[in-house]
Amino acid sequence: MEKDNIAVGLDIGTTKIVAMIGKKNEYGKLEILGIGKSKSLGVARGVVNNITQTIQSIQQAILEAENNSGYKIKDVVVGIAGQHIRSIQHTDYISRSNPEEVIGENDIQLLIDQVNKLAMLPGEEIIHVLPQEFKIDGQSEIKEPIGMYGGRLESSFHVVVGQASSIRNVGRCIQSSGIELSGLTLEPLASADAVLSQEEKEAGVALIDIGGGTTDLAIFKDGIIRHTAVIPFGGNVITEDIKEGCSIIEKQAELLKIKFGSAWPGENKDNEIVSIPGLRGREPKEISLKNLSKIIHARVVEIVEQVFAEIKAYGHEDPRKKLIAGIVLTGGGAQLKHIKQLVEYITGMDTRIGYPNEHLAGNSSEEISSPLFATAVGLVMNSIENSTQSAVRMELVNEQPKVVYRNVNTPPQPPVQQRYEVEENYVERVETFDDHREVRNAVSKEESTETKIRRSFFDRYVDKIKDFLDNAE
Repeated sequence: MEKDNIAVGLDIGTTKIVAMIGKKNEYGKLEILGIGKSKSLGVARGVVNNITQTIQSIQQAILEAENNSGYKIKDVVVGIAGQHIRSIQHTDYISRSNPEEVIGENDIQLLIDQVNKLAMLPGEEIIHVLPQEFKIDGQSEIKEPIGMYGGRLESSFHVVVGQASSIRNVGRCIQSSGIELSGLTLEPLASADAVLSQEEKEAGVALIDIGGGTTDLAIFKDGIIRHTAVIPFGGNVITEDIKEGCSIIEKQAELLKIKFGSAWPGENKDNEIVSIPGLRGREPKEISLKNLSKIIHARVVEIVEQVFAEIKAYGHEDPRKKLIAGIVLTGGGAQLKHIKQLVEYITGMDTRIGYPNEHLAGNSSEEISSPLFATAVGLVMNSIENSTQSAVRMELVNEQPKVVYRNVNTPPQPPVQQRYEVEENYVERVETFDDHREVRNAVSKEESTETKIRRSFFDRYVDKIKDFLDNAE
């Protein structure tokens, strides 16, 4: 029976939590089956600071996505971000015992495992190792070493490091919400997959994802991830500045930013005034749009300058590292008026707004095509494609049967399997349960060679998180 490649992405942000269910249609485009949103109450700057509130927000988003799609969510791919994430460049090598044998996946895995043993700061752990370019016996600029001969295998690596406790807290929230953590991916990489083209990655491009609590940066050159960074400022600090500067409540400050906000003060005239209702019978408060844009401008300039400092640290001014495709802005903060012009003015680089609609099916709603959902779309894409360089997805092949629900509104048809990469040997039993059709697949324990996928270190890191959570008291 043909597998129904359905995947779920969960974007745990500072201002919102999004659960998105999708699958690829016959044209290779992403069809969104359901989406759920909830206000994020227990997350600050991408890091969980209240377990109970985060669990409630996750459950609310999951329930809404289930109701919209008719599918029951059993496992999710989660994006990892937050101010604790940092990246380093590292070069390492191995000497092969038999140079007469061709280089295989085991050699590359041995090299990756060696990088995983690097000493980190206390409380930090390596969570992702991304090989970049390889060198064999001095021959450089090799992108695919498998099948080649050589004695010394060397590679440069992009190593992503984070606080283990922060990642375990995310895992605890997922598990306590009644769903399984099936994979982790770095959020800037997910957003990059959703809004960047391969040509841009080859030419050199910086993706800036402006979220509520953090601004994420991912730099690509020659099709390879070169630099990632997380700046602990986002749209929330702009709202906070408006709240303090105009002496209004946070809800009003957020609405002002969305409806009238601009990153370029020169666009507003001195006589443009907006009236804010007073609290409890107090007089309305009048606010100049020019002053509003000055407040926003000051904070956006600070954020962009910090991002530009990271781009310079990567080496953008070196002709060999030049980012020809410039900058792509995405995330909720990219919807701020005139932010594109301001970024171009500060950096001197070509800039565009990144929308995920290139990969979405034609019937997708305008809301889903917004930069706001770029990360969620990227998480679903990564889960479906099982990309080993930009996302990690564990294959859930357990002894316990998996439960798959199909939409009860569709006419009777053969049971549809969700994407769990199950083996061909299974037993089906159909029964009625809570007005859904439940299909239980008892999966054989032996792995077939066709479905066996090499597990990266990040896969095993997810295993460590799950073991830690299972053994925690």
